[in-house]
Amino acid sequence: MKTNRRLFLTGAGAAATAAMTGAASAQDLIEAIIRSPRRGAWNDQFDARASSGGKVASNLPIFSQETVSYVERAIMEYSSIVSQGGWPRVPDDKKLELGVVDPNVEILRRRLMISGDLSERAGMSQSFDSYVDAAVKRFQARHGLPADGVTGRHTFAALNVPAAIRLGQLETNLVRLRSMSGFLGDRYVVVNIPAAEIEAVDNGRVMLRHTAIVGKIDRQTPILNSKINEIIINPYWNAPVSIVRKDIIPLMRKNPNYLTDNNIRLIAPDGSEVDPLTVDWSTDDAAKYRFRQDPGRINAMASIKINFPNPHAVYMHDTPQQGLFRDLDRFYSSGCVRVQNVRDLVTWLLRETDGWDRRRIEQTIQNDEDVRVSLNNPVPVYFTYISAWSTGDGAVHLRDDIYGRDGASELQISTAL
Repeated sequence: MKTNRRLFLTGAGAAATAAMTGAASAQDLIEAIIRSPRRGAWNDQFDARASSGGKVASNLPIFSQETVSYVERAIMEYSSIVSQGGWPRVPDDKKLELGVVDPNVEILRRRLMISGDLSERAGMSQSFDSYVDAAVKRFQARHGLPADGVTGRHTFAALNVPAAIRLGQLETNLVRLRSMSGFLGDRYVVVNIPAAEIEAVDNGRVMLRHTAIVGKIDRQTPILNSKINEIIINPYWNAPVSIVRKDIIPLMRKNPNYLTDNNIRLIAPDGSEVDPLTVDWSTDDAAKYRFRQDPGRINAMASIKINFPNPHAVYMHDTPQQGLFRDLDRFYSSGCVRVQNVRDLVTWLLRETDGWDRRRIEQTIQNDEDVRVSLNNPVPVYFTYISAWSTGDGAVHLRDDIYGRDGASELQISTAL
C-alpha cells in the first residue's frame, strides 16, 4: 500500500495535479485515463472498498508510540503532496452523491486520490459511482463526519482545507502526541476534546470508545491529568456558580416556576431550604445559595457522575439529553464531559472494585439514591486536545480545531459554517 501511494504521488497523482495547472503532457495523460474503457463504470472490475490507505477504525490508542510513528509518516506524505501543488478545491455549489454525473465529480475524484481515499485504479470519470461513494465515506470517517457518502457543507469544508494547512495541523499535533507517548498506566481514560470522543485503554489497546459532549467555545473543557477515584450513582446535581449566573437566574426571571419544574432546591449556607418565591431574582443575590437538583430522570447528570480531583471542578457524567450524541458538533456543555453509554464505561472502571458488576450497578440505579462508590484502584484520566492523528499508513484523522488552538483559522470549520 505504501509503495503504491508513493508511486501515485510521483506518477498518476502528479499528473493529476499538473493537469490542474494546465501542463499539456499531464492533460494528455488525464484525457487518456478518462477515455480508457470501463474506467469508473458501474460494473468496474475493482472492488468498491479499494483505497490507497489503511483502515480508519482501529483499537490503537491515540497516545502511543505507534501513533507518533504513523503521524511522522503522514507528515512526510503530506509534505510530498504540498510540494506537488496540493489538491484541488472541490466546487461546493452542488450536492454530490451516488448516481450523480457531473464535471465536479471528476475534481472530487482527483481530490480523493491525492489524499489516498480513492484508489488511482478507479480512474477519472464524471460519474459518482460506488468507488467514489466508498472513498467519500472513508474521507468522512477520517474527519469525524457522518459517513453517508453525500457531500454536504461540512464535507465540502473539510475537503477544501488546503493541504499545506493540514500539514501544519499534523506538525502541531505531533508535538502534543510526543509529549504524551510515554507510559500512562496499564488502564486509563482519554478524553479528546476536538474529537468529542473518549477512549478506555487497557494494556495498550482501546477497549471502549464513547461519543462525548464537551464544552462550548465560551465555556471550554480544560486540559488536565487526574485519577478517577469515585463513581456516584443517582447523584444530586449542584449547579456551578457560572451556570447559576449565566443560565438559571435569567430563566427564573422569565419563569418563576423553573426551579420547581426541574426539581431544583435552593439551599442556604446554613443547610436550610429556601423558598424560591422569597428571593429577589432581579439581582444576582441568589448566587449565594446552593442550587441542588434531586436525583431522577431529569437530573442534569441523569444516573451517573464520574469524579476525579481537579482544580476546574469538572467531571464526567450521564445526561438525560441522549439525542445530542447524534449531533455533528457536540460542543454544548459548560466544561464537564457527557458520556454516551456511560454505564459501559462505569462497569469497566469498577472492574477491580469488589462487588460492583453490571448487575449491581443497574440495580442501584433503579432502587437507590446518591450512592458513592470508591474505586479500589483509581484510574488515570487525561483530558487532551488532539485534532490530528493517525491510526495507520494512509489513515490520517483530522478534526475541527473548535477552540482555535492550532493556529490556522481555516481549521475552525464548524465555527465558520
